[in-house]
Amino acid sequence: MKAYIKKLGCICSLMIMGSVVGCTSNSKVENKEVEPRALPVTQVISVDTILHREYVADIQAVQNVELRARVEGFLEHIYVDEGQEVKKGQLLFKLNDEEYKAEVAKAKANLESSKAKAKATELEVDRLKVLVEKKVISDTELEVALARLNAAKAGIAEARSALSNAQQRLSYTSIRSPFNGLIDRIPFKAGSLISHGTLLTTASDVSEVFVYFNVSEGEYLEYIKTRTAENTKGDAVVSLILADGTPYQESGTIETMEGEFHPSTGSIAFRARFPNTETLLKHGATGKIRLANKVNNAILVPQKAVFELQDKNFVFVVDSNNQVRMKNFIPKTRFSHFYIVESGLEPGDRIVYEGIQAVRDGMKIVPKPVGKDSLVTLNL
Repeated sequence: MKAYIKKLGCICSLMIMGSVVGCTSNSKVENKEVEPRALPVTQVISVDTILHREYVADIQAVQNVELRARVEGFLEHIYVDEGQEVKKGQLLFKLNDEEYKAEVAKAKANLESSKAKAKATELEVDRLKVLVEKKVISDTELEVALARLNAAKAGIAEARSALSNAQQRLSYTSIRSPFNGLIDRIPFKAGSLISHGTLLTTASDVSEVFVYFNVSEGEYLEYIKTRTAENTKGDAVVSLILADGTPYQESGTIETMEGEFHPSTGSIAFRARFPNTETLLKHGATGKIRLANKVNNAILVPQKAVFELQDKNFVFVVDSNNQVRMKNFIPKTRFSHFYIVESGLEPGDRIVYEGIQAVRDGMKIVPKPVGKDSLVTLNL
C-alpha cells in the first residue's frame, strides 16, 4: 500500500511539472510579436494645378449649305467635280433654260403692250380734258378715262412683276456657289431630269470649323467660376485631339454656349472655333476637345494609394503611432495618376502609398517616407 501511494505521488509530480513546462512554452508563443512591415508612406499634398478634361467633339464647317434646284428642268452641264474647291459665284450646274427664256420674252412683250395701252389712254385723257374745258362733254367722261388710265398703269406694274419673276426663274437655271468652299458628292449626271427642290450637292466652307462638345452642369459651373475668379477676358483657349489620337496643330477658342441644359443628359453644348488653313478638318469629322481648367489649392491623392469598397473610396491613414486605419474620402475628379479630393482628407495627412493589398486596418507599419517632389514627378 505504501509503495502504491509513493508511485501515485511520483505520477502527480510529473503531471504538475509537465503543466508548468506547457504553460511556460505557451507563454513564450503568445509573447512573440510580429515584426511591423516597412511600407512607403506619403503626405496628402495641396498644389495649384491645371486640370485637363476631354470631351467628345463634333466638327462642323462654319458654313454648310445644301444646293437645291429651284426650278424643274434637264441637267445640261456639270462644271465641277466632287471634292473640288470653288469660289463664290462660280457656276456649278446648268439646267436647260429654253422654256424660261420663252417666259421672259413673253413677259417683255406683255410689258410693252401694257405700256402702249397706258400711252393711248393717257392721250385720250388729255383730249377729253380739252373738251371738258370747252364744256363740250361732261366731267363724267373724263373721270371714266382717268380710271382707265390708272388701270393701264396698274397693268404696267403687273407686267413688270411678271417679267421680273420670269427673269428670276431663268436665273435659277444657273446654280452658283454661295461662298468659297468645297463641293460634296454630286448624285446626278448630265441629262438627268431635275425636279423643284432636288438636292444637287452640298457646299462647305471649311476655312474655319466649329467644334461642338457637351459639358456637364458641374463642369460648366467650375469653368464659369474659374474664369470669374481669375477675371479672365477674351475667349478660352482649347486644343483638339484628332480621331487618330494626334493633337491638331492649331489651338481654338470657345466662343459661346447654348442657352439651356439638355433635359435628358443634364449637359450643355459649348462651341469652339478652330482655324483650318490646310483644310485638314472636314464637315462631320469627330475628335476630342481638351479643356484646361486651373484649380487652386487642389488636394491630391495618388491613385495607387486608393482602393474601393462598396462603391466608396478609401485610403489607409497612418497616425502618430504608425498605426494604419481605413478612411473614406469623396473625390472631386480624377486626372493623370491622382484624385482631386472633395472632402474627407486634409493636406498633411499621412497615407500608405504602395502595398495597400497587404495592409489591414489597425496594423502597425514602419513608414518609408516618399517626398512630395518625387511623388509629383513620378505620377504627372
